Amino acid sequence: MRTMRTKDYTIILLMGAILSSCSSQEQRDTVEWPSATAPLAEAKAFKRIIHGDTVQDNYFWMNDYFKKGPDSNKVIQYLEAENAYTAAMLKDTEPFQGKLFDEMKARIKEKDESVPYLENGYYYYRRTEEGKQYYKLCRKKGNLNAPEEVLLDIDALAEGFPYYAVGGFSVSPDNKLLAYGVDTVSRREYVLHVKNLETGEILKDRVARTEGDAVWANDNKTLFYTAKNPVTLLSEKIKRHTLGTDGKSDVVVYDEKDNTNYIGVEKSKNGKFILITSMGTLSSEVFILDANQPNGAFKSFQPRIKDVLYSVTALEDRFLVLTNDEGALNFKVMETPLDKTTKANWKEFIGHRKDVLVSSLDEFKDFLVVSERKNGLTQLFVQSLRDNNKHYLTFDEETYTVSSSTNVEYNTDVLRYGYSSLITPSSTYDYNMKTKNKELKKQLEVLGGYDKSAYVTERLFATATDGTKVPISIVYKKGFKKNGQAPVLLYAYGSYGMSMDPTFNSSRLSLLDRGFAYAIAHIRGGEEMGRQWYEDGKMLKKKNTFSDFIDCGKFLIDQKYTSSAHLYAQGGSAGGLLMGAVINMAPELWNGVIAQVPFVDVVNTMLDETIPLTTNEYDEWGNPNNKEAYMYMKSYSPYENIEAKAYPNLLVTTGLHDSQVQYFEPAKWVAKLRVMKKGNNVVLLKTDMDYGHGGASGRFDYLKDIALNYAFLFKLEGIKK
Repeated sequence: MRTMRTKDYTIILLMGAILSSCSSQEQRDTVEWPSATAPLAEAKAFKRIIHGDTVQDNYFWMNDYFKKGPDSNKVIQYLEAENAYTAAMLKDTEPFQGKLFDEMKARIKEKDESVPYLENGYYYYRRTEEGKQYYKLCRKKGNLNAPEEVLLDIDALAEGFPYYAVGGFSVSPDNKLLAYGVDTVSRREYVLHVKNLETGEILKDRVARTEGDAVWANDNKTLFYTAKNPVTLLSEKIKRHTLGTDGKSDVVVYDEKDNTNYIGVEKSKNGKFILITSMGTLSSEVFILDANQPNGAFKSFQPRIKDVLYSVTALEDRFLVLTNDEGALNFKVMETPLDKTTKANWKEFIGHRKDVLVSSLDEFKDFLVVSERKNGLTQLFVQSLRDNNKHYLTFDEETYTVSSSTNVEYNTDVLRYGYSSLITPSSTYDYNMKTKNKELKKQLEVLGGYDKSAYVTERLFATATDGTKVPISIVYKKGFKKNGQAPVLLYAYGSYGMSMDPTFNSSRLSLLDRGFAYAIAHIRGGEEMGRQWYEDGKMLKKKNTFSDFIDCGKFLIDQKYTSSAHLYAQGGSAGGLLMGAVINMAPELWNGVIAQVPFVDVVNTMLDETIPLTTNEYDEWGNPNNKEAYMYMKSYSPYENIEAKAYPNLLVTTGLHDSQVQYFEPAKWVAKLRVMKKGNNVVLLKTDMDYGHGGASGRFDYLKDIALNYAFLFKLEGIKK
């Protein structure tokens, strides 16, 4: 694969000086960003011919940073120049951004503590301190009045790192050792560490390039973990590590040969089994091992079957299998003996229902909790494993989100669940499944006097082009006038079957208090309305995702919530693809769009199997080596379909170290838009040079990104304070 070579970047490198010479906002607004093709006058375009079609990529040189090509430094200079341009264009909002940051930060209780949960005789919790970006992982033995043990002080560990993420906390069965993963680059490649909790010593064991989480066998010295490919970053091997040995000699216990599947390893809640799951969009397979026999061989629970997904939950006397087998589109629950796990032995436990999606199972010794979706709302269903009595938990609000929370203890009658809505702060409840009594353990405290009654939330339904009813959740402050003149920010995701449920966000108050309404379009591609909702928004039906979002925008205009002069859109990652598609399809509908880490170069990315996630995504977008899939993909790919027309104002954000959507996708997209677009609307690109897909790792730094986004919207609306 030949990259484009560039000989003259002078015009780009001078851009910072040009911008700094602008003494007023009016001058900066007249600065024309030089076309990214200008320094490429002597370069040849990268071309690929596939299915008789020519793919030409004039900005392929931007890939060079992670390919470590000769233009790597020039890529950095280009991104820094774009950052300088964005800073200049938003220079007049900097005081406002500072005010917004302080305002949002002031709502957060800095000295706080999570609700402790019980695991194997200890209460675990996280504690934050005044002015600190991170937290301390702590525990107390036996009861909450016992002395505190600080297991990890993340505030101290993160010192000197612009990015520091810790995950995969796993305590050994004897409570003496803690395994955890650390990522200091923001590429989601973790180094595993082990700490002796009795002595405080960090053991010499180090395992690099992992997913970050590890599972203990019952011998307290064997760990199983997921290893990543250093190029594609795919999770492709499960390895076994014995404490005190060199990680380079770790044994591969499972090697995934299907590069469209993700793999992971976990331990059953009852502590009896280690389970490896290999799962793609269409099929899956589980492998099991007795946790007391870590050197044994994993056995297939049920060999994978084409177009059949299943997952396994271990009970005391049987396994439960959540599956879509035999046409159970919304999934059903089967049961099978511990020693006879193949499909021939499966018997129905909870049958398939056309109007209810079974999302997940949470097992206890005497109870089973089933997380479900019906009519776009989440619900929890409790069934006794002793007498099969069943009941649902009930809630009062019109639109809300409920989910099973941290439930690691197996032998308990208490379910912990989380509840939230667009106006109800995140709340943690303990629910006694025997007595049906619930106790509010904690509700997120919003400092500054938040009054829930001052805000209104509604559940609406827009009619899509094909007649489908699409749910919308919306929130606004009382006094909001539905006269078509108010600003509305419409958000969506719409991919991978991930549902965007309505939850509270204290930062959002800064938007609502200045007259905005905030809406979530529950478009096809998610699973809000069941598995079919997802099936109708992927592969060769992907355009339903885009048209649904457009129709939701039109509905809000028709119902006088807003108008095109005041309608804004926001989405990230695959939701950024959504943003790119809808501004190509209906650019006139939006005054401004925020595209965060957007997946916008679908064709070129899906043709490059060295890029992380590409092969895993074939069942989501299609394999472009298939002509039909390629042509359909090309018909909506944002980068491919930019035209010479007026586009809305655009703020694009990305991270240099992003492993999910590489930085060069949004950078190339913006460069091409600059050349092709008509009119005076701005196109801004902000690249975070220290972070990746998830942004900042600290608990306050991310607020700076939100402040930037809000300042962009407020400037377009003429809101200055």
